[in-house]
Amino acid sequence: MAQQFSIGIAGAGIGGLAAAALLARAGHRVTLFDQFETAGPVGSGLMLQETGLAVLGVMGLRERAEALGSPIARLHGISVDTGRAVLDVRYTALREGLSGLGIQRSVLFGVLQEAALAAGARLVPATRIRAAGKSEGTLTDALGGQHGPYDLVIDALGVRSPLSTPPRTELPYGALWATLPWPDTSPFNKAALEQRYEAARKMAGVMPSGRAAPEAPVSLTYFWSIRADGYEAFRAAPLSHWKDAAHTLWPETEALLDQITDHEQLTFARYRHRTHRAPVEGRLVHIGDAWHAASPQLGQGANMALLDAYGLAHALQDETDIATALRRFLKIRAGHVRLYQLMTWAFTPVYQSDGTMIPWLRDRLAAPLLRLWPAPPVLAGLVAGGFGAPLKKMGLTAYR
Repeated sequence: MAQQFSIGIAGAGIGGLAAAALLARAGHRVTLFDQFETAGPVGSGLMLQETGLAVLGVMGLRERAEALGSPIARLHGISVDTGRAVLDVRYTALREGLSGLGIQRSVLFGVLQEAALAAGARLVPATRIRAAGKSEGTLTDALGGQHGPYDLVIDALGVRSPLSTPPRTELPYGALWATLPWPDTSPFNKAALEQRYEAARKMAGVMPSGRAAPEAPVSLTYFWSIRADGYEAFRAAPLSHWKDAAHTLWPETEALLDQITDHEQLTFARYRHRTHRAPVEGRLVHIGDAWHAASPQLGQGANMALLDAYGLAHALQDETDIATALRRFLKIRAGHVRLYQLMTWAFTPVYQSDGTMIPWLRDRLAAPLLRLWPAPPVLAGLVAGGFGAPLKKMGLTAYR
């Protein structure tokens, strides 16, 4: 019979909830800590790729997610400076029937939370974890309370985790996000993530993000690139100043901008890029953004967290020794993490930066190169998250 471990998880985000559900289903005793009185998602819409969807599939949650999400067949971005396409990813260039899925973060959160609780994970709310005993397997909260000891402690507290190393620097650009009802009349493609760029200093995007509930209206997520050091100035200025700039960049978004009447409707996301050097420390393991935070240029955040959660559960299968299981986990996940951290770092200045030369080259070279083989399948594979064969290493089917 497989060993049953006691496991403490700090953080009830996408990675923490997925890990709780998978590990509790496997018979482990799981306690999940969340800092809020009522656990809930932070952020707007997100995009699931085939990697993340495959994990949801093995959890029996894929159909529910797909029923509420919006299939995305294409990523398409145009430079307003030249009118040329500088981003054009078609999933079918890699595999017929392949697509991404736009989904509201609250929907994915709800599906995973329900699965974790149904599996028997115990959720402890209003408990802000501040420290971990790496050798002892303990967690300490902000009031000094100790929890554990556990056989395994999982840090799923995200990029600001006090259990992980803080990023040395923040990325210059973040984004404003808002989830809005899809307008009755709209020029946007309901099966595409669309973007507009002015150099790399301005970017606006529209992503289909499904429904909050089966009978709810279809939504989209609008996002606007903004320098992090300009956020307070944005808040202080009349909203019309920003709306004028957004309308000038992409006039077709007017119907969306009309729905935004208050600064509070726009959630500011600050981006950081760093990889925690020691993802395993004694009985402590870091997953998701607590291990590998990055900008969302390749849309891999939630997918990587789901892969980490499944990889950890997979590594613990039929294992009687935590240290051996964690070494196995690193063997499964470390290569894929390094690869996507590198590629995200390389792509970020192409679409979000103050530089002039890189966007200039992008505008003039991307359009012809995007059409030349092997660019179409390579880009589709990159965005779908399949480089490095992460699913194969865990015994999952690469694509349906």
